[in-house]
Amino acid sequence: MKLTIITRNMSISPAIQQRIERKTETMGRYLWPETEMQVKMTKEKNDRRVVEITVPMGKNVILRSESSADDNLFLAIDKALAKMERQIRKHRTKLGKNLREEAFAEVPEYIEEDLAEEADEREIVKRKTFPVRPMSVEDAKIEMELLGHSFFAFVNIDTDRTNVLYLRKDGNLGLLEPEA
Repeated sequence: MKLTIITRNMSISPAIQQRIERKTETMGRYLWPETEMQVKMTKEKNDRRVVEITVPMGKNVILRSESSADDNLFLAIDKALAKMERQIRKHRTKLGKNLREEAFAEVPEYIEEDLAEEADEREIVKRKTFPVRPMSVEDAKIEMELLGHSFFAFVNIDTDRTNVLYLRKDGNLGLLEPEA
């Protein structure tokens, strides 16, 4: 596995780099040797540390985990790596051709329990229908703000396709536009 560490607004000590390398070595048994893992660490204005891990797994599959902690980089690293390991294990059947055959010979019990609990916790608890009206992106922004929602589905008047406008963590807006 190839590991790339990128930092923004901060520098890392050799101890932090060694910790990341040591913790990612265990994931190496799940992945092909040529798989690339990118660890991006950012220090935000409010001393919040954000760690984002990206692993491209081949054909149209990219695994990504993100974690943040107030002024504690080690905690953010550990959380993000744990999330990534769960994702890799969760997708192991889908990604079987990208994984080595012996990757899951030894399965730690705690990971199996975490996955079972996580799957049991997520249920559809409410269904709601709503009219989808044609409108411009600007009108959708206003409508979303008036409703106080973090996302808004609408039919884009310019393209005649359903779009989703959403509020990003950084406070800006994102627009999801489906492809044909």
